[in-house]
Amino acid sequence: MERWTGVLHVPLSRGGPLFRIAASVILTPSKTLAVPRANAVLFTGDRVRGTGEPAIERLSDAAYLAGLLAGKLAAGEANAWVVDAACFAGPYAVYRELVPSVDTVGDPKRYDPSGLPAAAGVANILTHCIREIQNKIMRGSLKDSASNQEPTALLLPPCPPKTIVLGFSKGGVVVNQLVTELSCWASESTKNSVDVSQRSTVLLIHDLLVPHTASDVLSSISAFHYLDVGLNCAGAYITDHAVIKEIANFVSRTTDNLRFSLHGTPRQWSDPNRPWILTEKNMMLRLLQDEAKKYEGRLIVSEKKYFDGRPRNLLMHFEILEVMDIC
Repeated sequence: MERWTGVLHVPLSRGGPLFRIAASVILTPSKTLAVPRANAVLFTGDRVRGTGEPAIERLSDAAYLAGLLAGKLAAGEANAWVVDAACFAGPYAVYRELVPSVDTVGDPKRYDPSGLPAAAGVANILTHCIREIQNKIMRGSLKDSASNQEPTALLLPPCPPKTIVLGFSKGGVVVNQLVTELSCWASESTKNSVDVSQRSTVLLIHDLLVPHTASDVLSSISAFHYLDVGLNCAGAYITDHAVIKEIANFVSRTTDNLRFSLHGTPRQWSDPNRPWILTEKNMMLRLLQDEAKKYEGRLIVSEKKYFDGRPRNLLMHFEILEVMDIC
């Protein structure tokens, strides 16, 4: 299946800082945008420069990661989006537009779901990206043909695409924010008697390419992948039982499964100088496993350790992106 690949720079709002997004999206045989089975969104971490290690340089390149991610998902029928933070404090990624509670170096003080900023931000980012890609395809089509065909797929899939959320290293703070927002949104939906299992069936083809609202993002999430996340403070994983419990209740009220996968290396999970990372990971894993037992396979939980037995180093931290099993 053919793809459009490229790098885009999009704001969340007019005049706001630009997110650098590497995209790999599927096309129909007629070179229009196809509706994918899933949109996989990977949030990257801090910048690492000057290591002299070619593999680290390669795996720090968002465009390379977009192609890598696309090849790992849904038999090539998923769109891949790799998101770099819009702001950096030196080498430190600062996702303030998506996680408003972060400090000046991007570490979270807490995860506050008020206003669903991460879900709304993801919807805005993807919508902006689709619009830019359509414009680029249209300009390319006009060079090759006199046709004014709308550069969007003509056939509807049976349902809107799922959303797969991945966070690498510092990018895990966005995953945690989305988990917290999903818990809050699901709780409010229950109070207001909203059917959280269904998105609107009155959708145009354009609306099916990506989720367009915060609710669309949250209701479409099928998996959270934590990829060797870690911080220089607490908050790398969600350890609030109430958040996990509400998500488990949400799963019980929908028709779809929800997956949590915790992927790690000795670089993070065996760091003697940051023992809280392992403590938090184990706590989140236990909370998820306890809730999963109540719902007969609806809440799917896995822990995957890579490069076990090897000395801790920076290279393995990046190499997890190449070897990660996310199916």
